[in-house]
Amino acid sequence: MAAILTQGTHVEGIDSLVELIAGRRVAVLTGAGVSTDSGIPDYRGKGASKRTPMNISDFLSSPRSRQRYWAGAHVGWKHFSEAEPNQGHLALAAMEQAGIIEGVISQNVDGLHRRAGSAHVVDLHGSLDRVICLDCGQQFDRSGIETTLSSLNPWLDELRNIVLAPDGDVNVTDFDNVVIPQCTVCSGILKPDVVFFGEFVPLKIFGAAASLVKRADVLLIAGSSLAVNSGLRLLEQARRKRMPVIIVNRGETKGDKKATIKIENGTSDVLSELATKLGASNLYEDIE
Repeated sequence: MAAILTQGTHVEGIDSLVELIAGRRVAVLTGAGVSTDSGIPDYRGKGASKRTPMNISDFLSSPRSRQRYWAGAHVGWKHFSEAEPNQGHLALAAMEQAGIIEGVISQNVDGLHRRAGSAHVVDLHGSLDRVICLDCGQQFDRSGIETTLSSLNPWLDELRNIVLAPDGDVNVTDFDNVVIPQCTVCSGILKPDVVFFGEFVPLKIFGAAASLVKRADVLLIAGSSLAVNSGLRLLEQARRKRMPVIIVNRGETKGDKKATIKIENGTSDVLSELATKLGASNLYEDIE
């Protein structure tokens, strides 16, 4: 399949998308580029943190690594949790309500699709608003853990000039005295309910994502460079089914040569215009 690359204005590309999507069931895969207009940087764009994300083996084996992680995660959480859904999130929610798309598979951990009104969301890499105990499996709301972190480490809340990463982390260099909350049930190790570096996407979660693609007629990939294997596997599943694949992203992706259409532009603009042209404008305005 040859990709049609559209730069600058995207009207011609949008018309091609409308023709390809109209009357078909659409599954959507989103990446970090969908959330950049909400103030959350992507992994490669301007403002992205250059630090290495937390590796699960370090987190499990090293109390110091857990101190470093929770210090940065706590400092970043306030800014991360205050991010609001942007026009792209709202457009996807409106298209779902209009029956245009079947649902969203998100590689992001910010929860903005649900907050925008999307009902069928597969959080491929988890969500930062949940915390789990690795010992007993108890689940906690993130806000309660953050309150405890603030009471144990009030000085962290005074830090300024932070650089937020896509996963909500911040590089905090002074973390030797950070006190980490423990599970209130078994005193076990707490971890955000997200997939760290070195972890696999749970089979049940990937199965839900694969089922969504299987039921669809078109796969729309928005804001993802497809650098993560889970996203590429879903693209390959669509290709095996001979489904049209649409990619909307600023910059090159690993799936460009396999796309039916590639629009090189911002996701907010493209998804907003797509929602309007497909007749979801009334719902889109109601959600806003």
